Amino acid sequence: MSDLKTQPTGASVDAFIDGLDSERRREESRRLVEILRDVTGEEPEMWGEKIVGFGRYHYRYASGHEGDWMRIGFAPSKRHLSLYCMGGAADAHADILGRLGPHRTGSGCVYVTRLDRVDEGVLRELFEANLARLAATYDD
Repeated sequence: MSDLKTQPTGASVDAFIDGLDSERRREESRRLVEILRDVTGEEPEMWGEKIVGFGRYHYRYASGHEGDWMRIGFAPSKRHLSLYCMGGAADAHADILGRLGPHRTGSGCVYVTRLDRVDEGVLRELFEANLARLAATYDD
């Protein structure tokens, strides 16, 4: 198993959010914590210095690479919120993303500029769909 650079740190999620420069990003981050706590049933934990993650799963690829990663999470930055929707959000859930509102996608991430510009119900649906896909793929 290779060592991932980004690991749970045990640092305070509240302190991280309180230390964000923007009041809007602090409010959005607190709202995402509420949403993700509700959707996952998990408590948030810091992964590295800037990612708030919920839950964990163990992955193993055909190549033999394996590790542990958060089920879902987010990272606030000045430009956008990175929503870590592991499990191929763009490919697997194009129908949901089409209803989300303004966003961009990357490898396992959805980027939104402002949380209040996306549909929260659709966002919850996206998170739930990704969690279900992870469970079907990685849970025993």
